[in-house]
Amino acid sequence: MNTEYLNPLRWNKSLLISLLAACIVIWFLFFDTYSLFTKIQLENQKEELIERTAEYERKAAELDVKIEELENNPDLIEKIAREDYGMKKPDETVYKVEKTE
Repeated sequence: MNTEYLNPLRWNKSLLISLLAACIVIWFLFFDTYSLFTKIQLENQKEELIERTAEYERKAAELDVKIEELENNPDLIEKIAREDYGMKKPDETVYKVEKTE
């Protein structure tokens, strides 16, 4: 039996280096903490968070416009108080009309 093939120290050095390089590449692609798979997942999360941030910034801008309207328009405040909260002036009588189909 020839033991030369079983002893890694007697293998061709270029084969050993290629095998080691392949192991390192496989390790970094799949098993490392910062593997390619993890980087792709993190990039997808980053894009999703950027989209959500843009959406929240748009909503914040809309709310700023509404706040500005409420601060400068007392008629709008009165309309909201009457329609949404059922408030009335002290000398008023409120009649609710229900729609029938």
